[in-house]
Amino acid sequence: MSVRCFVAVDIEDRELLEAFEKAQAVLKSTGADLKSVETGNMHITLRFLGDVPDGEVEGVGDLIRRLEFEPFSLDVNEVGVFPSLSRPSVVWAGLEGERLPEMLRIYTELEKGLKRLGFEPERRGFEPHLTLCRVRSGRNREQLAEAVRGLADERFGELEVRHVRLKKSVLTSRGPIYSTLAESKSI
Repeated sequence: MSVRCFVAVDIEDRELLEAFEKAQAVLKSTGADLKSVETGNMHITLRFLGDVPDGEVEGVGDLIRRLEFEPFSLDVNEVGVFPSLSRPSVVWAGLEGERLPEMLRIYTELEKGLKRLGFEPERRGFEPHLTLCRVRSGRNREQLAEAVRGLADERFGELEVRHVRLKKSVLTSRGPIYSTLAESKSI
């Protein structure tokens, strides 16, 4: 057996979540074929692990519990898309701020630990963002691109990073259900 897992920072700040919902409403109003991330599932993915054999989940959990950092804040600004406005598949909100290097340090420490546990290195690197919507088809692509351009300078607010969590993901017909398997400690 295996468990579908990822490592993330959950978004729990109510004001941020409300700001994301407003941006999602603007994006949805374009008539584009979008699947918005549910408010309760908003997070910053540090590393998607996929299906992890049951016997390896505890080792990953131990790695997460050993991560240590002082809480820090990042600015959540800007809306953009991956891979491009002409072929969007993900609409995201970006992260920036003077403490962004701390997020990158945590990611690097996580990658080193995962490599020691036998996981293949992440080939795409780390682009700090949170997913607002997934684009399911090309319907109304130009209207979506215009809305994204209109939100490019959006300032959502400040995110306090206090924990990194190992999350279990169960896919259902109504969307994924996430639960926490392990959590880092703030110092």
